[in-house]
Amino acid sequence: MMKEDISTEEDIKALIDMFYEKVKANDVIGYIFNDVAQLDWEVHMPKIYKFWESILLGKPGFQGDVMGVHVRLNKKERLTARHFDKWIELFTSTVNEMFEGRVASEAINRASIIRRTMEYNIANAK
Repeated sequence: MMKEDISTEEDIKALIDMFYEKVKANDVIGYIFNDVAQLDWEVHMPKIYKFWESILLGKPGFQGDVMGVHVRLNKKERLTARHFDKWIELFTSTVNEMFEGRVASEAINRASIIRRTMEYNIANAK
């Protein structure tokens, strides 16, 4: 069966929901989200939907300091290449399981750019 491309807010919500289910259950990074960041998922998820909607669908509405949040998180628990590798692996596999097409490829590409930017900002934070 051919998979569709990411094209709607519902697609993004489904992708992000599935991705974070994997993240929460993951031995390598789950604890960072559950225990260290102690996320309130009901508050966090709508922000993540808006973040990816802005990137992939060009929708306005995301406001937030993504890099600053992660720099502060790194002060609580050092975020390592192993953590970022797992995040990318889970994100990429989730996109590939659910979608295919130009926007799906762009999602994977953007995740990789976000990872590199985050690692740079964390390494160079004062």
